[in-house]
Amino acid sequence: MALINCPECGQQVSTAAKACPSCGFPVAEKVQSAEAAPANDELLAEVRPSCWNFFWHWVFFFLVVPPFIAVYRRASLVLRVYRNRITIERGVFSKCYQDYLPRDIRSIDIDQSFLARLVGIGDITISTSATAEASEKILGIPDPKGLRELILNQRKDA
Repeated sequence: MALINCPECGQQVSTAAKACPSCGFPVAEKVQSAEAAPANDELLAEVRPSCWNFFWHWVFFFLVVPPFIAVYRRASLVLRVYRNRITIERGVFSKCYQDYLPRDIRSIDIDQSFLARLVGIGDITISTSATAEASEKILGIPDPKGLRELILNQRKDA
């Protein structure tokens, strides 16, 4: 039982008293509400789960998205070799078609890294003499040497 000053009249009042004897202010209710409410509303910390907690979510996100990109990019390019022409079709939703005559092909360049040689793929660049600076680079073609030979044989036959 402590003595406090009455908030209304300022007289000394016991904390056990229900009301101030001089003014009748309800001291007991004020003391209980003061004990129940925190004295300071200052935010001391805001804690969120660590990013490390979601590590596997990020790993699986990156394992799921690249196959979709690969399927899209693979579907967006088709190289067709016919007897008298070579056709390159690009795009999935919007399309771009390019035709080349075998006699207009100036050079066929093949680029292969060490790993690409191990798995049998390479980048092929087809340069034509039909237009200035016309060259088409196609990435990741299987058996690029066989494709080059096929195109060169079409040039001989034309």
